Amino acid sequence: MEEEDDEELQREIVETTQEMKAALEKIVNVRLSAAQPKNMPSRSNDSKFIKYKPSQQSPAFNSGAKERIIRMVEMQVDPLEPPKFKHKRAPRASRSPPVPVTHSPPRPVTVKDQQDWKIPPCISNWKNPKGYTIPLDKRLAADGRGLQEVQINDNFAKLSEALYVAEQKAREAVAMRSKVQKEMLMKEKERKEQELRALAQKARSERTGAAPPPPAVPMPSDKQVIDADVADGRGDYEHMREKETREEREERLRREKIREERRRERERETSLEAKDAAMGKKSKITRDRDRDVSEKIALGMASAGANRGEVMYDQRLFNQDKGMDSGFATDDQYNVYDKGLFTAQNTLSTLYRPKKDTDADMYGGADEQLEKIMKTDRFKPDKAFAGTSEKTGPRDRPVEFDKEAEEADPIGLDRFLTEVKKGKKAMDKVGSSGTMRASTREGYDGGSGRTRINFEKGRP
Repeated sequence: MEEEDDEELQREIVETTQEMKAALEKIVNVRLSAAQPKNMPSRSNDSKFIKYKPSQQSPAFNSGAKERIIRMVEMQVDPLEPPKFKHKRAPRASRSPPVPVTHSPPRPVTVKDQQDWKIPPCISNWKNPKGYTIPLDKRLAADGRGLQEVQINDNFAKLSEALYVAEQKAREAVAMRSKVQKEMLMKEKERKEQELRALAQKARSERTGAAPPPPAVPMPSDKQVIDADVADGRGDYEHMREKETREEREERLRREKIREERRRERERETSLEAKDAAMGKKSKITRDRDRDVSEKIALGMASAGANRGEVMYDQRLFNQDKGMDSGFATDDQYNVYDKGLFTAQNTLSTLYRPKKDTDADMYGGADEQLEKIMKTDRFKPDKAFAGTSEKTGPRDRPVEFDKEAEEADPIGLDRFLTEVKKGKKAMDKVGSSGTMRASTREGYDGGSGRTRINFEKGRP
């Protein structure tokens, strides 16, 4: 029994040793194969012969052969060639499946949820040690006022609606009264015109000695405003109309036609002005009153005695060919303005002089004080500019500067040529005078402040 047990034990030891040896050899071979070049797999070097018939059977191809035999051999592979493909190691699979985790379906967060979860910062109304500038909305949020639900009474909306309706009705009533009043004024004016026409016609008829013709037939709109006296005398006018001659009747109809045309023209202008005023446009009087000073001067409307109601048009302001869109001016011109700004004498005398008797009631004789100040010599300079007259009259226009004329010969070339033609030498004056002069500032502005020094050339 003991021998059998020893044999079994020895057999187990040998098997374990063989397994361990095989495992170690496998590990060592893997390490050695990784350090050495890749072993090329054994390939058969036997060549293969392939027999085939070419598609071109003409004598010009394949030397006239109908069949061909080729030998196919595998191409030699360089053992030191780097690998063409990269092998990636597959990740190890999990031993057991992951534990399932159950989740509720995702629910989108609403605005109400965000507001419910929003916690305002704690802001004190008494302490601010850091000195931060805290907006009012943050202070109100920390105050807790948003937690209270505000109830707005419906009577506020009713009150606003009632006020709006009352305002609309008041506006309509005011507009209606204004319209009725305007119509009444127009009718009254037309009635007075009819009376004046009748009186004028009566005076003309009395002056000529003929029977007075009846007045003009009023328009349908004027029948309601005719005076009672005129209505009572309608029969007399009809009786007079029968006595008028053909020429008088034609003259009367012509005058009535002219009056009707003028009345329609006045109504048309009134309606157009009202329409322009509603659209924001300016009327003729408003446009002339709001003109710029430069436009008034260009149109000659800046004078004080000009008629304010008269509209003056100047073709120089329209269809000009020297505007910015046409290049403004040539390239060699440097003058921005082609003529003086203030050219009219009446404009010059009134533009820079204040109006008299305008502030006397408010300031008490301000015009006399201004005239007295202007006559004093207090504001005159002690020394005038060089080259100007000492006595200058009162200025009634802006200061005008004359552009200095360019010299025709700035370097004296023409004078030099003239002297050469006359026979004079240009270098004769060099060295002729040996005197250097220096004077005071009062005598010569270009010199220094020293006294005059004369240097004379010495005699040989």
